[in-house]
Amino acid sequence: MTSAIPDAVLDFIDVGEGPSARRIAVRHRGGQGSGQEPGLVWLGGFKSDMQGGKAVALDGWGGEHGRAVVRFDYSGHGESSGEFADGTIGRWLEDSVAVFERFCSGPQILIGSSMGGWMALLLAREIKKRSGKASLAGLVLIAPAPDFTEELMWKRFSPEVKQEIETKGFWLRPSEYGDGSPYPITRKLIEEGRNHLVLGNAIDLGCPVRILQGAQDPDVPWQHAFALTHRLPADDVVLTLIQDGDHRLSRPQDIARILAAVAEIG
Repeated sequence: MTSAIPDAVLDFIDVGEGPSARRIAVRHRGGQGSGQEPGLVWLGGFKSDMQGGKAVALDGWGGEHGRAVVRFDYSGHGESSGEFADGTIGRWLEDSVAVFERFCSGPQILIGSSMGGWMALLLAREIKKRSGKASLAGLVLIAPAPDFTEELMWKRFSPEVKQEIETKGFWLRPSEYGDGSPYPITRKLIEEGRNHLVLGNAIDLGCPVRILQGAQDPDVPWQHAFALTHRLPADDVVLTLIQDGDHRLSRPQDIARILAAVAEIG
């Protein structure tokens, strides 16, 4: 008989100080293999949480294959504290760095979905700057949305929406995801996001990158993923265009492709 795979452990860590202090919820499992196989780090999307279908599937695959897996909720998301409206790319990057430094050791594959694709690129850049106990083995990016606050939001907003953001400080954007409730796009999110734009220059990560993109994605057009590949100078970059794929890429065949990409890296 095969032994049951234990559940991931739920932990909380404190990030930030003073008014910006928040508790970040993390689910993690240790690796059971030789220690040579890279661990897996899940970086979720905007308004998503670590209990989504892709994150849970990745955790299950990691458990079956004896891999260390870390997933967490950004502040203002899921089980973490904080208000979503207070969130910025910089704040969520700070959450990501804190989780990575606390829970990861050895080589790691960053798996980022939508906004998590941007976060993975930013986190990878931070990892390269630091000399911690964990290193970068590769990236798997699912409908990656780097620079989305500028390229996919601000530049596409109507003059009326831009004026509302500038005068009121936020605009309630209708949502087709989650419970369908509108959510705030804040001036702070847009303005602070400009500190983290990556598509204007080469992104030299020095590791394999796999990108999966749906051609029918209404939120992140496939051209956005194509533009990203041109910013990644490494030879080992593969873009897979899924002709009938949407933004979520959470059908069984999509998840199988994601897991295959992770396995291919290591």
